[in-house]
Amino acid sequence: MNAVTKTQSAPVAQQGVMQRLMSFLGLVQDESKPPRMPWMAAFIGVALAALLFGVYRWYQHAYSFTVGLDYFEQEFQTYWMRLFYIQMTIITLIGAIGVPLLWFTRPANPEMSPRRELLVYYAILAFAAVGSIILVAILGLYVEADAAWHQVTVRDTDFTPTHIGLFYFAIPLAAVGAILGFVLLHTRVPYFTNRVSMPMALIVAAPVLIMPNLGLNEWGHTFFYAEELFAAPIHWGFVLLGWGLFAIGGLIIQILQRVRELTVLNVKGAQA
Repeated sequence: MNAVTKTQSAPVAQQGVMQRLMSFLGLVQDESKPPRMPWMAAFIGVALAALLFGVYRWYQHAYSFTVGLDYFEQEFQTYWMRLFYIQMTIITLIGAIGVPLLWFTRPANPEMSPRRELLVYYAILAFAAVGSIILVAILGLYVEADAAWHQVTVRDTDFTPTHIGLFYFAIPLAAVGAILGFVLLHTRVPYFTNRVSMPMALIVAAPVLIMPNLGLNEWGHTFFYAEELFAAPIHWGFVLLGWGLFAIGGLIIQILQRVRELTVLNVKGAQA
């Protein structure tokens, strides 16, 4: 009897810890009260992302000029190509496992209370507000640094320290994260099921389509664009596809429309 009790109490204890953690982050709230913006979850999540990209940027700064100038040196294979294979394997596994897992575990008829649905939208808005700060930092420390690096050092292959950090880490990670968010939103939130949010689709398409444009860019630099000019036509695709992130404005409008529907007062019903 005691063994059975202990076996049953372990999952309950784990569930209690997870419940307290989600409550601390603001992702689980008392549904008898109006939902609040989960700022704690947004700040902690973005802080962890900033730590990850900050450590990666330190690694680039420490090892780019010492062992990152020549692809054909053994040190480059050790410090950079090994990193490339590790991060691409991890990112690929996250997408290959995460997308089918979300899809095949989706509820047949997703239901959500209005307060819970509001909390989901509040979480999206909170992460968008806080995440916009780190996005600007990433654009400066990774995108602009990539062009500046290639203006100073002549690329010998498609694999350079800044490319490995930008096109084989930051952008694929953003693409996988956007795809997972797209699937999660369209399979769990009733307002988005049985339809496709075009703004969300554009947000997902932006980092995904940048990857084939990378192939065009490297082909162009290999054969007829030796210079690394910011305004070179071979770079126009990056700008155009990067503008896809502006579709977040459309997603916010969709969310605010739904928030209005969930929070409007039924005056006639109340008077009746």
